Amino acid sequence: MKTVNMLEAKTNLSRLVAAATEGEVVVIANRGKPVVQLVPIIHENTHTASKAAEWFSLHHLSGSSQRSIAELDAQIAEEREGWE
Repeated sequence: MKTVNMLEAKTNLSRLVAAATEGEVVVIANRGKPVVQLVPIIHENTHTASKAAEWFSLHHLSGSSQRSIAELDAQIAEEREGWE
């Protein structure tokens, strides 16, 4: 994870966006306090429950919030069936 202050982010925005697009976690801080995180937009045709689960496994959640990829896939499938 890379944390930069506002001035550095303003000066190096293109470089930081490129890093985030390549998968690096980029956090922008204001006076030392993290305020935003740069993340790439996932296009609809490439977004899957497995990719979301992978992201969550890398960005640790509290124990009560963690679910397996199979559990997420099952819940999403159940939700989609309800739409039809």
